[in-house]
Amino acid sequence: MTTTLPSPDETAPEDTTRKPSAPDRASGPAPAPGTADPAPAPGTADPAPAAARTALARAAAKSVAARRRTEPRPVVRFRSSRPDLLLCFGLLAVIVLVQGWNITGFPALSDDEGTYLSQAWAVQQGEGLAHYTYWYDHPPLGWMQIAALTYLPAQIWPESMNVATMRPAMLLISAISSVLVYVLARRLFLPRWAAAVAMAAFGLSPLSVYFQRELFLDNIAVMWMLLAFCLAASPSRHLWHQFAAGLAGAVSVLSKETMLLVLPALLVTLWTHSHRETRKFVVTGAITSCALIGLSYPLYALLNNELFASPDHVSLFAGIEYQLSRPGSGFILDTGSGSHKTFQAWLYYDPILPLAGVAAAVLLLLVFRWSVTARAIGGPALAVAILTLMAFRPDGYLPAMYVIQALPFLALVLAGAAASIVHMVLHRRRTDDPDSDGVDDSDEPAAPPAGRWRKRLGPRHLVVAVLTGLAVGTVVPSWAEGNRDALTEDANRHYRAAAAWFETEIDDPANTRVLVDDALWLDLVHDGYTPGTGVFWFYKADLDPAVMKTIPRGWKDIDYIVSSVTVRRDAPTLPTTAAALANSTVVEVFGTGDDRIEIRRVNGGTAAADEPPAGGGR
Repeated sequence: MTTTLPSPDETAPEDTTRKPSAPDRASGPAPAPGTADPAPAPGTADPAPAAARTALARAAAKSVAARRRTEPRPVVRFRSSRPDLLLCFGLLAVIVLVQGWNITGFPALSDDEGTYLSQAWAVQQGEGLAHYTYWYDHPPLGWMQIAALTYLPAQIWPESMNVATMRPAMLLISAISSVLVYVLARRLFLPRWAAAVAMAAFGLSPLSVYFQRELFLDNIAVMWMLLAFCLAASPSRHLWHQFAAGLAGAVSVLSKETMLLVLPALLVTLWTHSHRETRKFVVTGAITSCALIGLSYPLYALLNNELFASPDHVSLFAGIEYQLSRPGSGFILDTGSGSHKTFQAWLYYDPILPLAGVAAAVLLLLVFRWSVTARAIGGPALAVAILTLMAFRPDGYLPAMYVIQALPFLALVLAGAAASIVHMVLHRRRTDDPDSDGVDDSDEPAAPPAGRWRKRLGPRHLVVAVLTGLAVGTVVPSWAEGNRDALTEDANRHYRAAAAWFETEIDDPANTRVLVDDALWLDLVHDGYTPGTGVFWFYKADLDPAVMKTIPRGWKDIDYIVSSVTVRRDAPTLPTTAAALANSTVVEVFGTGDDRIEIRRVNGGTAAADEPPAGGGR
């Protein structure tokens, strides 16, 4: 079942009470009612010169093209379209299978995942907004949603509340986001096959498989932003849909504040897909609803007397100041910078989606004035442009998960550009036709083939088939290679071995103090180590005054330190952690190289006097 809506560049409706006159009736008096046009007398010349007839024919062709730009375009009601449902949920099954296979083994556990899950655990336990002092580093709504996702498994199997076993909860987020990408593509007037391309690119790209498995706030924020775009492009155009788009956009920002960058693109989508008569009203309403929800975060800080910076308590402004003053990772094209290494890591897994997606966004923005598809998909194209420009800041901070918020928009603009190219190849009118206006209406619905406008479908379809074959032949092998590690490698066996060591080798975990990264923090809490004062997130030993009070002698009050790649990387900026590493002895090592995990006994710690020699354990 389909309905029709005016195209995004909607103009005033035409007067349907008058029939347009034929081109050869544009001059001269109209015939009397009920009479036929007078024919020229035999042997006399046609009164209308040939040049005039040609000019009138071209004017009529341009009028037809202009009308076609404002005619309604078909919009699919997703829930009522069986082909769309079958295609979408067939692709969804493939995406969930690929992303879920070996999800606990790859990628390696990250400290950020452990932090968000530990904060979610604190919410579940009623301990507050974080497992340590909450200092407004991120809005808490993101990990509150993780707490809701993991609540039931944590209640049934309390010991399973750790990073690896909670990763499957992210499959629900990935599944919802994938469906939203398909729905959004259809609401942006992309054909069914192009919507499938967008959904497959978003869900099956090795970058997506790598990052969407992880317990990152960015994945949750992307889901809410996609919902906001779907509401903004709703074919029903109910006012509550467009107001709800603002609400969903605010929830996205409160899940991860960096989604602020995408809000201008959401406003563009609201503007282009709303009724002309109510456009200003709905955009104002959406902005208002977004702002009111967003202001709840500073209101919370104000009510807790933590809005403004002060030496004796944390504050929202101090958290914002820290985020804005973080040391930059360098220019993305500088081969020695951290940003360049991050960019190369993205391209290592998938060079196709980032590069081709940015190129497609540039193409769509360049033809925005002439292409209906470009105007319909202008919001996602603008989102890609904004995120790309931010990544290219001369000395900005570029975290590895930054690409997550760009993935759905890269997939959408890539599918949109492909749809425009295919339509141009199949339906572009011949420019040598005297009735043609010479304008490339590649995105417009084609008129039925007839007369001199008849399409030469054979060669054009062959061109499309060749282009499709080249694209499939390039993408499928590249993605298969990029996803091979995700489906086969166990990158977390060393973390499991370290957690098992602390479970079996320490006789009195409740009175043992261990410095760890957050990827292991919950494992040790479930093994009986005291959260907060017995097992420490290593950052807090130097940065949280409440924790520092519990270890007045600094590193000498620590019994063990777990040296992971994260701890070794950040130790130089953390005096207590650096001193604990320097004054410790290796007890056990799991793995080799940079990924190794070392369990080290601190020589001056309280456990050093009665522990067995290095290399053993209790």
